Amino acid sequence: MNKAISSFPLARDEVIALLRQHGITPTRQRLVIAQQLFQKQQHLSADHILESVNLAGGAVSRATVYNTMALFSSKGLVREVLIDRERVFYDSNNCPHHHVYNLDTGELKDIQGTLDMNIENFTGLPEGYRVVDTEVVVKISQN
Repeated sequence: MNKAISSFPLARDEVIALLRQHGITPTRQRLVIAQQLFQKQQHLSADHILESVNLAGGAVSRATVYNTMALFSSKGLVREVLIDRERVFYDSNNCPHHHVYNLDTGELKDIQGTLDMNIENFTGLPEGYRVVDTEVVVKISQN
């Protein structure tokens, strides 16, 4: 299980150590992306990451952001939260938790204290398989 980051923002040396702990070589571009991502606990789209990195003078391409975030997600550094085919967020909190997504505002937030969801009666799994992880995104709207 991943260890939660206890304090933000992470200093440059802490970001380098975090990347290495996850088996990621800390290249210049990966480092600048990770530094923006770990300024605080947050949910960012690839476009938001691209914009904030470039505004901070990082100068990275859209492809670099997408490739880097795919790597970070596959290595367990961040959690990828899929809202739909058009919206993916990257969560700097990589510990298991659930989310609420506001359809009206586009805001994604953590739901606290809901990991004990009971799925013991879950049926339809192939013989010999078990549930390893559950990720819930509750979508809300005023309409």
